[in-house]
Amino acid sequence: METEQSTRLRALLQTGLAISSELSLDGVLQRIVEAAALVTGARYAALGVIDPTGTSLERFVTHGIDDETRALIGDLPRGRGILGALIADARTLRLHDLAEDPRSVGFPPGHPAMRAFLGTSIVLRGVAYGNLYLTEKEQDADFDEEDEELVTLLSAQAAVAIENARLYESATSWSLQLESLQEISAALAGELELPRLLQLVVERLRELIHARVVVIALPVPGGLRIEAIASEQPSELLHDVLPYATKAGAVLGRGRSERVDSVLDDPEVAQEVARHFGARTGLYVPLLMRDGAIGIAFAHDRDGRDPRFTSADLRLAEHFAQRAAVAVDLSRRVQRDSLRRVIEGQEIERRRLARELHDETGQALTSVLLGLKAVENAEDVPAALAQLRELVVATLQDVRRLAVELRPKALDDFGLVAALERLVETFIEATGIAVDFESQLGEERLPSEVETTLYRIVQESLTNIAKHAGARRVSVLLVRRAGAATALVEDDGHGFDDEDELRGGIGLAGMRERLALLDGRLTVESRRGAGTSLVAEVPLP
Repeated sequence: METEQSTRLRALLQTGLAISSELSLDGVLQRIVEAAALVTGARYAALGVIDPTGTSLERFVTHGIDDETRALIGDLPRGRGILGALIADARTLRLHDLAEDPRSVGFPPGHPAMRAFLGTSIVLRGVAYGNLYLTEKEQDADFDEEDEELVTLLSAQAAVAIENARLYESATSWSLQLESLQEISAALAGELELPRLLQLVVERLRELIHARVVVIALPVPGGLRIEAIASEQPSELLHDVLPYATKAGAVLGRGRSERVDSVLDDPEVAQEVARHFGARTGLYVPLLMRDGAIGIAFAHDRDGRDPRFTSADLRLAEHFAQRAAVAVDLSRRVQRDSLRRVIEGQEIERRRLARELHDETGQALTSVLLGLKAVENAEDVPAALAQLRELVVATLQDVRRLAVELRPKALDDFGLVAALERLVETFIEATGIAVDFESQLGEERLPSEVETTLYRIVQESLTNIAKHAGARRVSVLLVRRAGAATALVEDDGHGFDDEDELRGGIGLAGMRERLALLDGRLTVESRRGAGTSLVAEVPLP
């Protein structure tokens, strides 16, 4: 028949195998306390994990205390009294009665009575991972040397298991961090929308540092505008403007990352803003570029018993902030470049219109003035007036033509087809080139920006044909199919080669830029002596 000692050793062996196969740290800790209670016959068992500072407990796992009792006890112990003595002095401690030890600080209300006590440290290679605590041995007995030996053996196994679990968690954490950083780097290369990219950054950072809320804010006149926020619940704070006179503004100004273990105790924290976020702790990281800080990322309240962030959390946040800074800087560069191109295009158009108004309309109106003087002195007044009337009519046609080129009224009132019909008529009258125009768009109008883009593409194409192609016939076709609107312009002119396009004389670069704003594309086929075919395609929503 198996002895009690053999039963204990068998249980110890089985427990050692079980905890060695457990990779979850919480699972390891729970198995250890259950095994300790089993091999010693203790009614209650607990395991406290020592925090990185080595001064208090960051986790406390129990066995034998039900949920109702745990709720009555309230906050779990942090390592004072007898528990603190074991942290300070990592030696096994056996007591007949906890209350008789002078280091005891008593129990909180609702705590079950505990007398006999056995505590031992979990140590591996000189590093203390935590302590095992056992109380209330069965039959009201004291813990003995055999219990101490068994628990010491179990604690040695536990130290290896805890280290393995921590290494596994660390490796998993690094893997998640790497995946998130790679995801954000890939998004930087392919994502054009800054808000979506910043939202990806805050969501991934919140997952990795286990924060309750993570925010990215950028400077605007009057404060810091929240551009992205990730939190437990949907937030209404997105796009709110926070005052500069708070911790986020101060960190942005200094350009250095900071941790705040208690927002109540930091004089730079605006308490009204902190209450807005329900914040207890904070992590503030500036978005840095070569010229300084261009924004701020901040987080509040780490999950778990201790809401404070760690140095590792700070370093990780800095990595994510660096990528957010690149995204913001890139977005601003693209915006500046787009604005510059728009302004350049406007200036070119203004110069052209100014030249035409000066050279044609201005001269025509000057001729009208001279004609009026001639009428005053003319012997044949009716003939002079008729000549003057023709000049006024021609000038009016020029003004109308310029107005149409700026923005045809038909495009707003009647749509793309009517506007292009009028454009084609004007083109035929001005050039004598035959144009076949056909629309297969149907009755429904296209979105305004699509109509404007296709109108400008056809307009520019006809202008190019008149100036460069030497064509006798042109075909313009509009088609709607497969979720896109397409304009096809063909001519039988002398065509052009790649060098003409590279020199920019054909104006294709401007067409491509205009189409790119709507995710459209331009296809051009041409060669010397064979005419030109131009296809502009714009996707429809």
